Amino acid sequence: MICTTADGSCTLYSDKFQQHYHNRKDGAFYESITKHISPAFTHLSNLQNIKEINILDICFGLGYNTLCTLYYIQQQNLNIKINIYSPEIDKRLLKTLVDFPYPDQLQPYKHIIKKLSCDFYYHSSDFNIEIFVGDAREYLKKLIDQSICFHIVYQDAFSSDVNSKLWSVEYFGDIYKLLCEDGIITTYSVATPVRLSMYQNNFLIYENVLPNNKKQTLAFKKPNQNYQQIDMKLKQKRNPKAKAIYDKNLFIN
Repeated sequence: MICTTADGSCTLYSDKFQQHYHNRKDGAFYESITKHISPAFTHLSNLQNIKEINILDICFGLGYNTLCTLYYIQQQNLNIKINIYSPEIDKRLLKTLVDFPYPDQLQPYKHIIKKLSCDFYYHSSDFNIEIFVGDAREYLKKLIDQSICFHIVYQDAFSSDVNSKLWSVEYFGDIYKLLCEDGIITTYSVATPVRLSMYQNNFLIYENVLPNNKKQTLAFKKPNQNYQQIDMKLKQKRNPKAKAIYDKNLFIN
């Protein structure tokens, strides 16, 4: 079912996970730009001599994060090549995206969605996009075998309440192997178990305050002076019942 969000852009409701693909109160387009694209590229703008960026988009869903990345790059007139890799388990969803009512900002990329919904890849001189139709955990193993280093990970799976296999310690262990030393993970989640799952893999956990005063989590391998670091040891001390998410305790939908 198509739903209109606060910024006028549309999203869908997932019957399988019983959640919307985006926060309706924030807006689908707004959420992608502010929680993922903007903090990721703001971070990378401080790094030198990056002419090609690898992005892991977990998961493709309606394609907002991928399309908003292309929109942002063109709006900012960035001279950079983008390679986006994205798993998506719902092949039927991908096939329907050609008819999805994207906002005006993303209409110029409808030809890309048409190609992706048919062939699951898109290649040009500036953008390469690959969708893996299947299990994201399986896909991560393939990417590790290919020794691909990611500058950005959009951690945007359905929440850990319903899709914990994409928020576990073991999952973030694979993400750690894939993330470049100067890379960034962006996610909407501020849940302590999620942060602990990252922290157990030696990620440094930070909090970012968004334009609407809501908060999100950012994770890095190296210290970052631009955001407030979360003292995870103190959090564990204050809340000893809080636990990281492990595969053995998964809720599998």
